[in-house]
Amino acid sequence: MTPPRSDQGFVRMPDAEFEAILARAAEKGAKRALADVGLDGEEAALDIRDLRSLLDCIRLVRRTAMQTAVRMITTGVMLALLAGIAIKLKIFGGGP
Repeated sequence: MTPPRSDQGFVRMPDAEFEAILARAAEKGAKRALADVGLDGEEAALDIRDLRSLLDCIRLVRRTAMQTAVRMITTGVMLALLAGIAIKLKIFGGGP
């Protein structure tokens, strides 16, 4: 049995059959891609959850490091201003 063809030589098939073929191909491709990266099997869902948790931790560390850097810079600027005020007012002795 040969499939019906259009005037231009293309094969014609019902939409439902085409969608079924496309769904099977997509599923096989997804399974092959997961197998290629080692995420196939029973523990795949646990591995993916662990990876997401690890990424969340990395984001938290990055955010905390930025906050700490900003706080240290702010504290340094404040200490420099206080030291400048103390020197200007000659609080710690006569100085030159």
